[in-house]
Formats: sequence, C-alpha cells, structure tokens
Amino acid sequence: MRKLSRRQQENQAKTKNILFTNKEEAIKILKETATAKFTETVELHANLNIDPKYADQQLRTTVTLPHGVGKSIKIAVLANDSNMAEAQAAGADIVGNDDLIEQISQGNIDFDLLIATPDMMPKLAKLGRVLGPKGLMPSPKSGTVSTTLTETLSDFKKGKFEYKADKTGVVHVSFGKSDFTETQLVENLTALYESIEQNRPSGVKGKYFKNLFICTSMGPSIQLDLGIFA
Repeated sequence: MRKLSRRQQENQAKTKNILFTNKEEAIKILKETATAKFTETVELHANLNIDPKYADQQLRTTVTLPHGVGKSIKIAVLANDSNMAEAQAAGADIVGNDDLIEQISQGNIDFDLLIATPDMMPKLAKLGRVLGPKGLMPSPKSGTVSTTLTETLSDFKKGKFEYKADKTGVVHVSFGKSDFTETQLVENLTALYESIEQNRPSGVKGKYFKNLFICTSMGPSIQLDLGIFA
C-alpha cells in the first residue's frame, strides 16, 4: 500500500469518518484541505437511487450556478448562412456550416461545447460516433439545439453547463475552484443540489439521494448529511 504523505494524513484526519451536518463547516474544511500547489477544482459526487438503463430513471439536465465554475469555455456553433452573423455577434468562438462538419469528421475538435440550430441536426447524424463519446453531440434536452442563438450563447458564456448521472447512477460534477470564497462555494453547492433534486426522474421510488460527497481534485472526500439541505 502506498504510504500517505504528511499532507494527506493531515487532510484525512480532518475528514475521515465524519458526517458533516453544516454546509459552512464542510466548505471551510474543504478549503483547508485544498493544499496542492495549484488551484484545485471543487467537485460534488452524488450517489443516486436510480438505474439509468431505464428511460424514466435518467438524469441529464443543465444548470447555471450563481458564481460559475471558474472556467471559460470555447463554443462552436453549427448554423446555416442566415444564422452565422447572429452567432458571431453573440460571442461564438467558432461558427461554421459544412466546413465545420468536415473539420469534426476529421477529428479536429477545437471546442468545449457545440451548439446547433435544428435544421443542421440531420447533417450531424453521421458524426454521432465522433461527438457522442466526448459528450459534445447537441441535444434539445441539454439546451444545445437552439433557434435563439443570442440567448443560448449568453447563458453558456455565463456558466451554464450540462451534467448527467453516469451508468451507475452517480453524478460527478465540479461546482467551483478552491480559491472561491466560502460563501460562493456554499451558494454554488446549494444551487447544484437543488438542481439535482428538482430534476428527480419520474421513475424514482422512495429515497432519491443515497449519499453525497464533496472534495477538491487532490483532497479527501467530505461526506455531507443530506439533512443540511432541508
């Protein structure tokens, strides 16, 4: 077994076998355990009582956190000629039509998010194997198929992002950076929890959340008492 460093031992001593019943205290400890030599990402890991193989137990939605996640994204827009000027004016980093489709088909994916107008979706069908595994295929559910490009681009530029449960029913999502203030992290955490709760799949029976943890990218897991969100 790999020996823990002194830093890791000290961090684990602050969190191991502790169920935190106060959001502010949990976030305070989270920031104290962010001791890497770089600004760490702050993550939420929620184990849900769902089985995503069933259509009515899938969780996939979008959220805009009060303070963003501390990351700017590069957005590409696939649009017809009449929509290109609007997309460019709204701040799209890449705008294209058949030329963009050709670049994607060749594996040249130089963006973090792809937005498409509905009329362009048939052209994207053949790129499902390229975009799907990367989570980049536009869909109405994620808000990335849109007829209102200005509004959609504004929302995503402000920090709107998509998250979903994995095949085991666990949500892994970042909600900020370790250099955010405690208040910013508490408010982002609360907004993210409420988003997961409000988008509870219709097929869920009984208890929805099994357990909930937060951590920094290099820090120990901090378990939260679900009652703190009541």
